Amino acid sequence: MALKDDVLFELSVADGYVSGEQLAEKYNKSRAAVWKAINALKKDGCEISAVTNRGYKIAPDNSVILPAAISKNLERDIPVIFLKSVDSTNTYAKRLLADGRQGEFLVVANEQTAGRGRQGKSFYSPASTGVYFSLVLRPEASVGNAVSVTTAAAVAVCSAIEEMTDKNPKIKWVNDVFVDGRKICGILTEATTDFESGNVDSVIIGIGVNIKTKAFPDDVEGAGCLDADVNRSEFIAKTVNGLLKIKAGDYSPFIDYYRSHSLVLGQEILFTENGRVNRATALEIDERGGLVVRLRDGEVRTLRSGEISVRKLKT
Repeated sequence: MALKDDVLFELSVADGYVSGEQLAEKYNKSRAAVWKAINALKKDGCEISAVTNRGYKIAPDNSVILPAAISKNLERDIPVIFLKSVDSTNTYAKRLLADGRQGEFLVVANEQTAGRGRQGKSFYSPASTGVYFSLVLRPEASVGNAVSVTTAAAVAVCSAIEEMTDKNPKIKWVNDVFVDGRKICGILTEATTDFESGNVDSVIIGIGVNIKTKAFPDDVEGAGCLDADVNRSEFIAKTVNGLLKIKAGDYSPFIDYYRSHSLVLGQEILFTENGRVNRATALEIDERGGLVVRLRDGEVRTLRSGEISVRKLKT
């Protein structure tokens, strides 16, 4: 590991200032080498304050993602794998699982070059303006269905937003998070199955949130950003802590919150199923996250399929 990375780690886990002398002694380097490492970190965008006779300290609202800071704020000891750039955190996690990676882990990237969303859609993931991560869980109980997992993930994102900002996030079924009328978050849940038993071996929950992203490609419609000054490392940790609560398979604590933040309940909606567009009224969210709707002919149905898209009708 380069001295720059060692210094970044020490500053990210420290509660206060760390002197250049301490850093030099710990890593058997000169003070000049430490100073060069500090300047290199600043060029990378890391906000570091320096005070004579006290040392160096990372700004609390630092926008650079720090793996050590994520780990420090996690409620459970989970390995954090940080990548400056990757095709997709979900895809990378799947590769690690295929190569025999055991246990639970978190993959975080500063940029995705081929971010993936639901139904084969892409998720625009430029460097340094959002958070992109995938949490791999080993369920202790049945994970129910994909709708249940993704509703819980949407709640975890919204809870982190409300805790760290004054924003009022809303959820469009199944898992699109909106702020100020625009989509700011994408969630993709995938499961791997044990070949012999047929049981779910792991669940990959991929999340991308536009924190400061404002310039989008022409083919990206309706996207927005949180547009708030948040510590990205802390935001990731808070969201992951929320996700860890679904491991036991109990989704009941999430449902009331999910319902209260719904964009579609009581609204007329369109949903597409098997290529056919249907018109209905959104009635309620059931205990497993399914959307209960009434069709125009009076039939009441519960939507669960991940291939159904729902959008609020324009007025």
